[in-house]
Amino acid sequence: MTHHEKSSQIRKEINQSYQQLKEIYPILKRQNSIGMCIFAIAILAVLFVSIGWYRAVVPTWLMIISNAFFMGVLHEIEHDLIHWLYFKKQRGIHHFMLFSVWILRPLTVNPWIRRTLHHHHHKFSGTLHDVEERSVTNGERWSLKRLLTTPDIVLGGLFRLHRMFSDMDKEVVNGNLKLETSSKLKRIMFLSIVPVTIFAHVVLYFYFADLLMDWLNASFELDLSFPQYVDNMLISFDGLIYVILLPNLLRQFCLHFITSNMHYFGDVEAGNVLEQTQVLTVWWTFPMQLFCFFFGWTHSIHHFVVNETFYVRHIGRKAAQDILRRYGVRFNDLGTFRRANRFRELSKKEV
Repeated sequence: MTHHEKSSQIRKEINQSYQQLKEIYPILKRQNSIGMCIFAIAILAVLFVSIGWYRAVVPTWLMIISNAFFMGVLHEIEHDLIHWLYFKKQRGIHHFMLFSVWILRPLTVNPWIRRTLHHHHHKFSGTLHDVEERSVTNGERWSLKRLLTTPDIVLGGLFRLHRMFSDMDKEVVNGNLKLETSSKLKRIMFLSIVPVTIFAHVVLYFYFADLLMDWLNASFELDLSFPQYVDNMLISFDGLIYVILLPNLLRQFCLHFITSNMHYFGDVEAGNVLEQTQVLTVWWTFPMQLFCFFFGWTHSIHHFVVNETFYVRHIGRKAAQDILRRYGVRFNDLGTFRRANRFRELSKKEV
């Protein structure tokens, strides 16, 4: 079978397994209601735990972990919304949900713009102009720089911007990318982080710089400090930092680590979905999977069947994973860390 035939058969068999699942559990067909319930429960959980932290009932570490988990659930809701899986005909509710999950996850890009980037990712996954995955370090060699920039799409994005734009220009010259598409992607990449994402990152930069100065002062008897107005700003943003930004930093690091290493890059055969992703379930990724709702377990399924909700993917994952394994999709290919996410071994030139 060709890879197109295999991909088609995978889609057919996974869709059949989903249909059987929904016949057994008809409630799964009510996806608008289920999506809204999960959305509401996650937001209420964040509010409840955050109020407990504010009243000194819930410790800071537990609040950060709990909020990170539920914000990971909201990320899955956003992903489904980007694919128009909830309230497609009731646009007011749809956009309200999209706005809400963005504001509670302000380190992420504008979801209305991300919709364009994400659809481009599905169409051209693993290519030099797959800007969504490249923005979260996919395709880079593992180093301290990649580790530190894994959750950071502002400064981290600036570090890799020149290389990404240069590669996109080459793709235009080689006829693999239309000039107008390249120009649009470059433009909206910047617009997607203005102003919310940049603001949220800058607050964190000041927060960690303040912690660093406190440590230096205590360790080396220095007297480093920000101007008073910066200290006042950090004090006023204290709730925002602990309730929203730090949980999202944890969640975003975990998601970007998992997604950037389960997607292949650079030598993926055009249109070959079997080479775009692997299933990542190795035991030591479990703590990170927890904060991105086990993205590595199910996202490969999504590349074959995009029009299904995240909770159905999880409920039916075992049957779907068996199908993927039978047709040759990789599982726990840890060599991707050594190969800078290439599907195949690096050439001598790349080494």
